[in-house]
Amino acid sequence: MKKIWNKLWNNKNTRTNLITYLVVIVAYAIMQTLYSMGILSSAMKGYMVPVCAYISLAVSLNLLVGICGELSLGHAGFMGIGAFTGIVVAALLETSIPNEILRLTVAMFAGGTMAGVFGFFIGIPALRLRGDYLAIVTLAFGEILKNIFGNLYIGLDAEGFHMAASAGKVQLLEGGKMILDGPVGATGINRLSTFPMGFVLILFTLFVVLNLINSKEGRAIKAVRDNRIAAESVGINVTAFRMKAFVVSAFLAGMAGVLFGLNMSSVAASKFNFNTSINILVFVVLGGMGNILGSIISATVLYILPEAMRGLDDLRMILYAVVLIIVMLCTWSPSVKNVMQRISAAIRDKVSRNKKEAGTNE
Repeated sequence: MKKIWNKLWNNKNTRTNLITYLVVIVAYAIMQTLYSMGILSSAMKGYMVPVCAYISLAVSLNLLVGICGELSLGHAGFMGIGAFTGIVVAALLETSIPNEILRLTVAMFAGGTMAGVFGFFIGIPALRLRGDYLAIVTLAFGEILKNIFGNLYIGLDAEGFHMAASAGKVQLLEGGKMILDGPVGATGINRLSTFPMGFVLILFTLFVVLNLINSKEGRAIKAVRDNRIAAESVGINVTAFRMKAFVVSAFLAGMAGVLFGLNMSSVAASKFNFNTSINILVFVVLGGMGNILGSIISATVLYILPEAMRGLDDLRMILYAVVLIIVMLCTWSPSVKNVMQRISAAIRDKVSRNKKEAGTNE
């Protein structure tokens, strides 16, 4: 058993993945302990589920931006597709699936599947482009999707399911309920999302992304990112692998959108706009392109930070911007990188000396 563990630990990718999982599990255990002890404030309790959603969004976008090397600005659109699909599915299944956890799970997979389908059809024309052109096209698709949901009316009554593009065309019987009410969005949502389900979603997202990165397909995706022409010359289908990363990223964003949407009492389509896509991209960039653990940490810190500074009113966003600038300078500064490399080298030397001393004593 010890030999197997040492073999796994000596593999750099496996070691990094285990550390990532361990950080998430330890953080969850600490938060659950604080929650059960009643130490957390009501504001912090309200941050727990959205943080889980944004961590999943950042990790899924990092697959596309950091691992695949494609700049996308439409991630909030896929989040919105998942959110509204999940809200509708959860409302339709309210009587047939009384168990809330099971209903949330079904809604999350439904929202993820719908976002993945949209991602596939959007990817057909969009992935013919690269760089800034791809970013502009995905931004346009995100805004189109936001406006579609902002003008969609969905209701449910005794006669069944009703959907239209204008309010006057949805006539509900007495006792009927509007699930999605155009620009107003979804109101009166049965809040199903919980922190444990958010933790499960993070683990699922990590499992999918990390396994894809370390698989044969993941190595092909990295090859496409590093040198498209060289990848094509050895027979790699560039479009197919870019599409795979795009669809998987959209699917996971849709699931995160369901978790986010079913945590609110009301959600409007305007929430899933350009600014939300930029925020998710900021999490990825500051956490490090291709660095999954960095995305988790940056999404957590950068979501809670502006929310925790709400009492500062107008100064809040100024301080937030200053923090972003400082973090960016420190992250990309050669001198800071040299210091971090020296510290990590010193730690490795210390660990290796301790191992040698322990072996000598035995």
